Amino acid sequence: MKITSIKAWQIFDSRGLPTVEAEVTLANGVRGRGITPSGISTGQFEALELRDGDPKRFRGKSVFKAIANIQNEIAPALYGTSVFDQAVLDNKLIELDGTSNKSRLGANAILPVSMAAANAAATARNEPLHAYLGEGKGTLLPVPEIQIIGGGAHANWRTDVQDFLLIATGARNLEEVLEVTHNVYHAAGDILRSRKKYFGVADEGGFWPEFERNEDALDLLVEAICRAGYTPGREASIALDIAASDLYSVEKGRYLFNLENREFTSSEFIGVMADWCDRFPIVSIEDPLADTDWDGWREIVGTLGSRIQIVGDDLFTTNTQRISTGIEKCAANAVLIKLNQIGTVTEAIEAIHLAQSAGWQSIVSARSGETEDAFISHLAVATNAGQLKVGSFSRSERMVKWNELLRIQRDLGARAEFIGFLKPKQVCERKKK
Repeated sequence: MKITSIKAWQIFDSRGLPTVEAEVTLANGVRGRGITPSGISTGQFEALELRDGDPKRFRGKSVFKAIANIQNEIAPALYGTSVFDQAVLDNKLIELDGTSNKSRLGANAILPVSMAAANAAATARNEPLHAYLGEGKGTLLPVPEIQIIGGGAHANWRTDVQDFLLIATGARNLEEVLEVTHNVYHAAGDILRSRKKYFGVADEGGFWPEFERNEDALDLLVEAICRAGYTPGREASIALDIAASDLYSVEKGRYLFNLENREFTSSEFIGVMADWCDRFPIVSIEDPLADTDWDGWREIVGTLGSRIQIVGDDLFTTNTQRISTGIEKCAANAVLIKLNQIGTVTEAIEAIHLAQSAGWQSIVSARSGETEDAFISHLAVATNAGQLKVGSFSRSERMVKWNELLRIQRDLGARAEFIGFLKPKQVCERKKK
């Protein structure tokens, strides 16, 4: 089962922007494919996405350099490599690139090959991808975290907060999660239509109405939960992605709500979120502070960490070194996992295992520029990650992940587990001074 061919092409993501698809072929003719997603609200510590920068071709967004790197460097280096040792294969890719952030070859050249190899290996063994990646140990169906309202960089800054999401906290199984989400999502659409504020959907499929205050989106989400027939905080709760790095002004040393013409110190910004948690059924906040504000992260964990999930995305960028620092500093109690933030399947799995060893929650996540690839649904189950965030409950590049999760559940049969949303553990109590 050795690699005999690696090919790559430019295809397109959900925003119609170029991305890379790779195909790995084995000696027995088995093939596997991998496609790289792309983010628009990217952390400064992420692995590099290599774009050509030629304004005459695809407005500078083409990826022919990354494709050339696959064909001219990656493919020759991996010919003859066994596809069944993902860690060895991925380490070869990391060493071949030779940089700390995959900036020489590009993470968008390395990742699709890593994903394609995993898919080929699973096919060669006649196993589902989740069974191959998890060595048969993955049985936990993740709790979906689903966007209802999109904002920030994903929705032309209709709100400062990037995502207003739903978690079906009272659901007893995956089907019930999706039914609750369906009902709340469409109830929100009904409310917006009645107010003539239905303007379509944002990059990740959530609605993007105009608001005068960020808090108005929270009011709308609570109203939608009630209209759908549920009790806020019981059957359905709220999660937020603040994406605070995008809101932080280095010049002012302040967090800015441009929608409301307000600015805050780190402590004041934490106070806003604490107030929201007092008044709304919020169970999770992602990226509440900027990716350099370690003191702020420690403060918000001390303030809210025993009540809600505090998720690091831009702070950690799926990087085990940064996650280790966060664990030591007690800067969060959950980590977001994005394949293209780090660039290989092995490194993403290592990041999940590190978070789990610290008692943290892991949330496998899609990007705002997504594809029809459902790899992350398998990754979430394979690692027993516990949560999955792929965007909203519309647009086929989103729904393919939820539908694949249903297929995985059928494949697991009686082995499938669902434990729902877990209240965060007080994992940092022992380290508080």
